[in-house]
Amino acid sequence: MAERKTGKKGTRRGFTAEERAAMRERAKELKASAGKAEEESAALAAIAAMSGPDRAIAKRLHALIKASAPVLAPKTWYGMPAYAKDGKVVCFFTPAEKFKARYATFGFNDSATLDEGAMWPTSWALKELTAADETRIAALVKKAVR
Repeated sequence: MAERKTGKKGTRRGFTAEERAAMRERAKELKASAGKAEEESAALAAIAAMSGPDRAIAKRLHALIKASAPVLAPKTWYGMPAYAKDGKVVCFFTPAEKFKARYATFGFNDSATLDEGAMWPTSWALKELTAADETRIAALVKKAVR
């Protein structure tokens, strides 16, 4: 939650407009009983709605994830592209523009089997996607679903 000024009464804690929009998107997703084809169409539509660098990264990630882990089903999650196994989101892409961030994020949920000791990374900042990044992401996605 972010702090924001409310005028004479000082600072109030609450959700930003972007956070509320993401929650509305998630509520719509939960209400929808879409099949796999419809879920993938929704993910592709979310990618198509992105602008410039976010769209380019998301398109490449989509192809990379489908090739690396065909068991993952594309869908949307909070209005963003995500990939699920047995109905649980394993990994997701957060475009920079959605929350006015300076970089996009590729991350994994706890259903991903990335455990390495007592502490390991679960998300990465992306400003672009290099060949080396693609190789690393493909390996992580494969590991996440084994």
